[in-house]
Amino acid sequence: MRHLFIINPAAGKKESTAELEGLLAQLSVPHTVVYTNGAGDAQRLTRQAAMESEPLRVYACGGDGTLNEVVNGAAGFSHVAVTNVPKGTGNDFLKIFGPDYRTQFYDLEALAVGPQSAFDLMDCNGKLGIDVVCAGVDARIAAGVHRYKDLRFVSGMGAYTLSLLENIFFKGINRPMTVQMGELSWQNRQTAILCICNGRYYGGGFMPVAEAMPDDGILDMLLVRQVSLFTFLRLVGKYAKGLYRRYPELISDCHGQQVSFSAQQPITVVVDGEVMVDTQFTVCLSEKKVNFFYPAGSDYRIGKKIST
Repeated sequence: MRHLFIINPAAGKKESTAELEGLLAQLSVPHTVVYTNGAGDAQRLTRQAAMESEPLRVYACGGDGTLNEVVNGAAGFSHVAVTNVPKGTGNDFLKIFGPDYRTQFYDLEALAVGPQSAFDLMDCNGKLGIDVVCAGVDARIAAGVHRYKDLRFVSGMGAYTLSLLENIFFKGINRPMTVQMGELSWQNRQTAILCICNGRYYGGGFMPVAEAMPDDGILDMLLVRQVSLFTFLRLVGKYAKGLYRRYPELISDCHGQQVSFSAQQPITVVVDGEVMVDTQFTVCLSEKKVNFFYPAGSDYRIGKKIST
Protein backbone atom coordinates (compact mmCIF):
# COMPACT_ATOMS: atom_id res chain seq x y z
CA MET A 1 0.00 0.00 0.00
CA ARG A 2 1.20 3.48 -0.88
CA HIS A 3 1.02 6.30 1.69
CA LEU A 4 0.94 9.85 0.29
CA PHE A 5 1.17 12.89 2.56
CA ILE A 6 -0.02 16.10 0.89
CA ILE A 7 1.11 19.04 3.01
CA ASN A 8 -0.41 22.49 2.66
CA PRO A 9 2.37 24.75 4.00
CA ALA A 10 -0.01 27.73 4.13
CA ALA A 11 -2.37 26.00 6.58
CA GLY A 12 -2.13 26.61 10.31
CA LYS A 13 0.69 28.25 12.20
CA LYS A 14 4.09 28.78 10.58
CA GLU A 15 5.77 26.19 12.79
CA SER A 16 3.16 23.50 12.02
CA THR A 17 4.92 22.36 8.84
CA ALA A 18 8.23 21.82 10.65
CA GLU A 19 6.42 19.97 13.45
CA LEU A 20 4.77 17.63 10.96
CA GLU A 21 8.03 17.07 9.07
CA GLY A 22 9.63 16.01 12.36
CA LEU A 23 6.91 13.42 12.93
CA LEU A 24 7.21 12.13 9.38
CA ALA A 25 10.96 11.65 9.80
CA GLN A 26 10.19 9.16 12.59
CA LEU A 27 7.32 7.36 10.81
CA SER A 28 8.15 3.69 10.26
CA VAL A 29 5.71 3.27 7.37
CA PRO A 30 7.26 3.95 3.91
CA HIS A 31 5.65 7.10 2.53
CA THR A 32 5.87 9.93 0.03
CA VAL A 33 5.56 13.63 0.90
CA VAL A 34 4.48 16.37 -1.52
CA TYR A 35 3.63 20.03 -0.96
CA THR A 36 0.90 22.23 -2.41
CA ASN A 37 1.71 25.59 -3.98
CA GLY A 38 -1.81 26.90 -4.52
CA ALA A 39 -5.52 26.21 -4.87
CA GLY A 40 -6.36 22.96 -6.64
CA ASP A 41 -2.96 21.33 -6.11
CA ALA A 42 -4.17 18.85 -3.48
CA GLN A 43 -7.02 17.68 -5.71
CA ARG A 44 -4.73 17.32 -8.72
CA LEU A 45 -2.05 15.43 -6.79
CA THR A 46 -4.63 13.08 -5.29
CA ARG A 47 -6.26 12.38 -8.64
CA GLN A 48 -2.90 11.67 -10.29
CA ALA A 49 -1.97 9.19 -7.55
CA ALA A 50 -5.43 7.61 -7.63
CA MET A 51 -5.11 6.81 -11.34
CA GLU A 52 -2.60 4.12 -10.44
CA SER A 53 -4.12 0.78 -9.41
CA GLU A 54 -2.04 0.32 -6.24
CA PRO A 55 -3.99 0.66 -2.94
CA LEU A 56 -3.47 4.23 -1.75
CA ARG A 57 -3.92 6.18 1.45
CA VAL A 58 -3.83 9.98 1.13
CA TYR A 59 -3.20 12.22 4.14
CA ALA A 60 -4.59 15.76 3.71
CA CYS A 61 -2.24 17.74 5.95
CA GLY A 62 -4.04 21.03 6.41
CA GLY A 63 -7.47 22.37 7.21
CA ASP A 64 -10.96 21.61 5.92
CA GLY A 65 -10.16 23.19 2.55
CA THR A 66 -7.21 20.85 2.02
CA LEU A 67 -9.37 17.88 3.01
CA ASN A 68 -12.06 19.01 0.59
CA GLU A 69 -9.59 19.08 -2.30
CA VAL A 70 -8.28 15.61 -1.45
CA VAL A 71 -11.84 14.28 -1.17
CA ASN A 72 -12.70 15.68 -4.60
CA GLY A 73 -9.62 14.00 -6.04
CA ALA A 74 -10.28 10.61 -4.40
CA ALA A 75 -14.07 10.35 -4.68
CA GLY A 76 -15.28 7.24 -6.46
CA PHE A 77 -11.95 5.36 -6.33
CA SER A 78 -12.54 2.18 -4.31
CA HIS A 79 -8.80 1.50 -3.86
CA VAL A 80 -8.16 4.97 -2.37
CA ALA A 81 -8.77 6.13 1.21
CA VAL A 82 -8.27 9.61 2.66
CA THR A 83 -7.79 11.18 6.07
CA ASN A 84 -7.00 14.57 7.58
CA VAL A 85 -3.91 15.42 9.63
CA PRO A 86 -5.23 18.50 11.48
CA LYS A 87 -2.64 21.10 10.54
CA GLY A 88 -5.26 23.81 9.90
CA THR A 89 -6.86 26.24 12.32
CA GLY A 90 -10.38 24.81 12.05
CA ASN A 91 -10.52 21.15 11.02
CA ASP A 92 -14.25 21.10 11.70
CA PHE A 93 -14.91 17.74 10.05
CA LEU A 94 -12.60 15.87 12.44
CA LYS A 95 -14.58 17.12 15.43
CA ILE A 96 -16.96 14.19 14.87
CA PHE A 97 -14.23 12.05 16.46
CA GLY A 98 -14.44 13.90 19.76
CA PRO A 99 -12.60 16.74 21.50
CA ASP A 100 -9.18 15.03 21.42
CA TYR A 101 -9.21 14.57 17.64
CA ARG A 102 -5.94 16.47 17.18
CA THR A 103 -4.05 14.06 19.42
CA GLN A 104 -5.67 11.07 17.72
CA PHE A 105 -4.94 12.17 14.16
CA TYR A 106 -1.38 13.29 14.89
CA ASP A 107 -0.54 9.74 15.96
CA LEU A 108 0.68 8.90 12.47
CA GLU A 109 1.72 5.34 13.31
CA ALA A 110 -1.79 4.48 14.51
CA LEU A 111 -3.39 6.45 11.70
CA ALA A 112 -1.44 4.62 8.99
CA VAL A 113 -2.79 1.21 10.00
CA GLY A 114 -6.22 2.33 11.18
CA PRO A 115 -9.61 1.12 9.89
CA GLN A 116 -11.63 2.91 7.23
CA SER A 117 -15.29 3.55 6.51
CA ALA A 118 -17.12 4.57 3.33
CA PHE A 119 -18.49 8.10 3.87
CA ASP A 120 -21.24 9.84 1.94
CA LEU A 121 -20.56 12.96 -0.09
CA MET A 122 -22.66 15.97 -1.02
CA ASP A 123 -22.76 17.31 -4.57
CA CYS A 124 -23.20 21.10 -4.71
CA ASN A 125 -23.39 22.20 -8.36
CA GLY A 126 -20.67 19.66 -9.16
CA LYS A 127 -18.46 20.48 -6.15
CA LEU A 128 -18.23 17.59 -3.70
CA GLY A 129 -18.29 18.11 0.06
CA ILE A 130 -17.89 15.76 3.00
CA ASP A 131 -18.93 18.02 5.89
CA VAL A 132 -21.36 20.96 5.64
CA VAL A 133 -22.80 23.22 2.94
CA CYS A 134 -24.20 26.54 4.14
CA ALA A 135 -25.98 29.35 2.32
CA GLY A 136 -27.02 32.21 4.55
CA VAL A 137 -25.51 34.75 6.88
CA ASP A 138 -23.23 31.97 8.19
CA ALA A 139 -21.86 31.47 4.67
CA ARG A 140 -21.33 35.19 4.19
CA ILE A 141 -19.47 35.38 7.50
CA ALA A 142 -17.25 32.45 6.50
CA ALA A 143 -16.54 34.03 3.10
CA GLY A 144 -15.66 37.31 4.78
CA VAL A 145 -13.09 35.60 6.98
CA HIS A 146 -11.08 34.74 3.85
CA ARG A 147 -10.88 38.44 3.05
CA TYR A 148 -10.00 39.69 6.52
CA LYS A 149 -7.44 37.02 7.42
CA ASP A 150 -4.98 38.39 4.87
CA LEU A 151 -4.87 41.76 6.62
CA ARG A 152 -1.73 42.57 8.56
CA PHE A 153 -1.98 42.11 12.36
CA VAL A 154 -5.35 40.29 12.08
CA SER A 155 -5.46 36.80 13.63
CA GLY A 156 -7.79 33.99 12.59
CA MET A 157 -10.22 34.76 15.42
CA GLY A 158 -9.91 38.46 14.69
CA ALA A 159 -10.82 37.87 11.06
CA TYR A 160 -13.89 35.87 12.12
CA THR A 161 -14.95 38.61 14.55
CA LEU A 162 -14.60 41.35 11.94
CA SER A 163 -16.60 39.36 9.39
CA LEU A 164 -19.28 38.59 12.00
CA LEU A 165 -19.65 42.25 12.93
CA GLU A 166 -19.77 43.33 9.29
CA ASN A 167 -22.43 40.83 8.27
CA ILE A 168 -24.62 40.89 11.37
CA PHE A 169 -24.63 44.58 12.22
CA PHE A 170 -23.98 46.32 8.91
CA LYS A 171 -25.06 44.10 6.02
CA GLY A 172 -28.05 42.44 7.67
CA ILE A 173 -28.94 38.87 8.52
CA ASN A 174 -31.70 37.97 6.07
CA ARG A 175 -31.84 37.62 2.28
CA PRO A 176 -34.75 36.60 -0.02
CA MET A 177 -34.42 33.01 -1.20
CA THR A 178 -36.53 30.34 -2.87
CA VAL A 179 -35.97 26.88 -1.36
CA GLN A 180 -37.39 23.47 -2.21
CA MET A 181 -36.54 21.20 0.71
CA GLY A 182 -38.62 18.06 1.09
CA GLU A 183 -42.24 19.13 1.50
CA LEU A 184 -41.23 22.72 2.24
CA SER A 185 -41.67 25.09 -0.70
CA TRP A 186 -40.21 28.44 0.34
CA GLN A 187 -40.94 31.03 -2.35
CA ASN A 188 -38.77 34.16 -2.45
CA ARG A 189 -38.98 34.68 1.30
CA GLN A 190 -36.51 36.23 3.71
CA THR A 191 -34.09 33.60 4.99
CA ALA A 192 -31.38 33.78 7.65
CA ILE A 193 -29.62 30.41 7.29
CA LEU A 194 -29.78 27.35 5.05
CA CYS A 195 -27.52 24.55 6.27
CA ILE A 196 -27.01 21.06 4.79
CA CYS A 197 -25.11 18.62 7.00
CA ASN A 198 -23.31 15.39 6.17
CA GLY A 199 -20.86 15.91 9.03
CA ARG A 200 -21.76 17.58 12.31
CA TYR A 201 -19.54 20.65 12.77
CA TYR A 202 -18.78 23.87 10.92
CA GLY A 203 -17.96 27.49 11.62
CA GLY A 204 -15.32 26.67 14.22
CA GLY A 205 -17.55 24.47 16.39
CA PHE A 206 -21.22 25.00 15.50
CA MET A 207 -23.13 21.69 15.61
CA PRO A 208 -26.55 22.45 14.05
CA VAL A 209 -27.67 18.80 13.71
CA ALA A 210 -26.20 16.68 16.50
CA GLU A 211 -27.48 13.41 15.03
CA ALA A 212 -25.96 13.89 11.56
CA MET A 213 -23.88 10.91 10.42
CA PRO A 214 -21.50 10.84 7.45
CA ASP A 215 -22.44 7.29 6.42
CA ASP A 216 -26.23 7.04 6.81
CA GLY A 217 -27.26 8.07 3.27
CA ILE A 218 -29.13 11.11 4.62
CA LEU A 219 -28.48 14.84 4.39
CA ASP A 220 -29.76 16.76 7.42
CA MET A 221 -31.03 20.18 6.35
CA LEU A 222 -32.13 23.23 8.34
CA LEU A 223 -33.77 26.44 7.14
CA VAL A 224 -33.79 29.33 9.62
CA ARG A 225 -36.52 31.79 8.71
CA GLN A 226 -36.32 35.57 8.91
CA VAL A 227 -35.13 36.67 12.35
CA SER A 228 -34.43 40.00 13.96
CA LEU A 229 -31.02 40.90 15.29
CA PHE A 230 -32.28 40.40 18.85
CA THR A 231 -33.71 36.94 18.05
CA PHE A 232 -30.54 35.93 16.21
CA LEU A 233 -28.32 36.88 19.16
CA ARG A 234 -30.68 35.18 21.59
CA LEU A 235 -30.90 31.87 19.73
CA VAL A 236 -27.57 31.45 17.95
CA GLY A 237 -26.13 29.56 20.91
CA LYS A 238 -29.03 27.10 20.86
CA TYR A 239 -28.61 26.63 17.10
CA ALA A 240 -24.90 25.96 17.62
CA LYS A 241 -25.73 23.16 20.08
CA GLY A 242 -28.13 21.34 17.73
CA LEU A 243 -31.31 22.29 19.59
CA TYR A 244 -33.28 23.15 16.43
CA ARG A 245 -36.30 21.04 17.43
CA ARG A 246 -37.09 23.48 20.24
CA TYR A 247 -37.90 26.23 17.74
CA PRO A 248 -40.21 24.84 15.01
CA GLU A 249 -41.70 28.28 14.45
CA LEU A 250 -38.28 29.58 13.36
CA ILE A 251 -36.40 26.54 12.06
CA SER A 252 -37.67 24.03 9.49
CA ASP A 253 -35.83 20.72 9.21
CA CYS A 254 -35.68 18.08 6.50
CA HIS A 255 -33.81 14.79 6.41
CA GLY A 256 -33.48 13.58 2.85
CA GLN A 257 -31.23 13.55 -0.17
CA GLN A 258 -31.69 16.84 -2.03
CA VAL A 259 -32.40 20.55 -1.65
CA SER A 260 -32.61 23.24 -4.35
CA PHE A 261 -32.42 26.98 -3.75
CA SER A 262 -32.17 30.15 -5.80
CA ALA A 263 -32.37 33.94 -5.62
CA GLN A 264 -32.42 36.90 -7.97
CA GLN A 265 -29.15 38.16 -6.50
CA PRO A 266 -26.04 35.92 -6.26
CA ILE A 267 -25.97 33.59 -3.25
CA THR A 268 -22.77 32.98 -1.31
CA VAL A 269 -22.40 29.27 -0.56
CA VAL A 270 -19.61 27.64 1.43
CA VAL A 271 -18.76 23.95 0.90
CA ASP A 272 -16.36 22.67 3.57
CA GLY A 273 -14.84 26.15 3.79
CA GLU A 274 -14.65 26.63 0.00
CA VAL A 275 -16.66 29.59 -1.34
CA MET A 276 -19.01 29.41 -4.34
CA VAL A 277 -21.24 32.18 -5.75
CA ASP A 278 -24.22 31.70 -8.10
CA THR A 279 -27.96 32.37 -8.31
CA GLN A 280 -29.08 28.72 -8.42
CA PHE A 281 -27.86 25.72 -6.47
CA THR A 282 -28.80 22.09 -6.02
CA VAL A 283 -27.23 20.08 -3.22
CA CYS A 284 -27.82 16.34 -3.34
CA LEU A 285 -26.40 13.10 -2.03
CA SER A 286 -23.65 12.13 -4.48
CA GLU A 287 -23.52 8.72 -6.11
CA LYS A 288 -19.83 8.73 -5.22
CA LYS A 289 -18.45 7.90 -1.80
CA VAL A 290 -15.01 8.29 -0.27
CA ASN A 291 -13.16 5.90 2.03
CA PHE A 292 -12.05 7.70 5.20
CA PHE A 293 -9.52 6.14 7.57
CA TYR A 294 -8.84 6.92 11.22
CA PRO A 295 -6.85 5.52 14.18
CA ALA A 296 -8.12 2.31 15.76
CA GLY A 297 -10.22 3.14 18.80
CA SER A 298 -11.49 6.42 17.31
CA ASP A 299 -15.24 6.61 16.77
CA TYR A 300 -17.01 9.12 14.56
CA ARG A 301 -20.30 8.18 16.25
CA ILE A 302 -19.01 9.53 19.57
CA GLY A 303 -20.96 12.80 19.33
CA LYS A 304 -24.16 11.24 18.02
CA LYS A 305 -27.17 12.13 20.10
CA ILE A 306 -30.75 13.20 19.55
CA SER A 307 -31.53 16.91 19.93
CA THR A 308 -34.49 17.69 22.15
